[in-house]
Amino acid sequence: MKNTSPQLSNDMIYGVHPIIEVLKAKKRKIISIYTTKPLPEGWERIKAHLPQRSPMIQYVSKQVLDKMTGTADHNNIVAWVSPFKYSSKMFTPDSKPFILMLDGIQDVRNLGAILRSAYCAGVDGVILCKKGSAALTPASFKASAGLAEHLSIYVAPSAAYAAQEVKNAGYNLYMAVLNGKNAIEVEFKRPLCLIIGNEAIGISKNIQSLGEKITLPQRTADISYNASVAAGILMFLAAAKTKVI
Repeated sequence: MKNTSPQLSNDMIYGVHPIIEVLKAKKRKIISIYTTKPLPEGWERIKAHLPQRSPMIQYVSKQVLDKMTGTADHNNIVAWVSPFKYSSKMFTPDSKPFILMLDGIQDVRNLGAILRSAYCAGVDGVILCKKGSAALTPASFKASAGLAEHLSIYVAPSAAYAAQEVKNAGYNLYMAVLNGKNAIEVEFKRPLCLIIGNEAIGISKNIQSLGEKITLPQRTADISYNASVAAGILMFLAAAKTKVI
């Protein structure tokens, strides 16, 4: 193999579902694909979405793919694509009435799982906070099953900045905490912004006064849901109660 180092400005994605979703979304160009011979299971599904002018395909060993990705969880297929296109402006209620804000999510797989649920629940836009949060990496993209590709994502400099901007824009803010109102009893009102906090410490204290605190019921007080699980349940509740889904 002559060269497996695309330009640093491009993004890596891996796995059958993420590559299919990039091809389906048609927002980014696939520059090159690295795979194995014999072709991996799932290749025919990818092939069905490839453009007429197919990207460069190089055949390498599984060990090379392991080294490229830093994991064995790549389904024997890796692609280099043009950079993900983030939203350039903060969302507004008229175009994005149901948004999600992530304050300090640090596990890239939690991030990906949350983005997957956000797409399924009909979320219009997602705010990530640059300070103290995980970025959208190949692993998080894989955990989203590629569905992150279909979401509008804005990166704010901090949770304090994002929460205040969302509040000023007219959104109703709902904060997922451990000591709030039972989320089942909450009357979610659009336009709404659901905020999910850090896996260990939750939502930043300096923004909690900006919205309504809500809590998922649980068996005992000394336990808690995984952040991605809690986010999925709360997004479903908000979507169902506001008739998004």
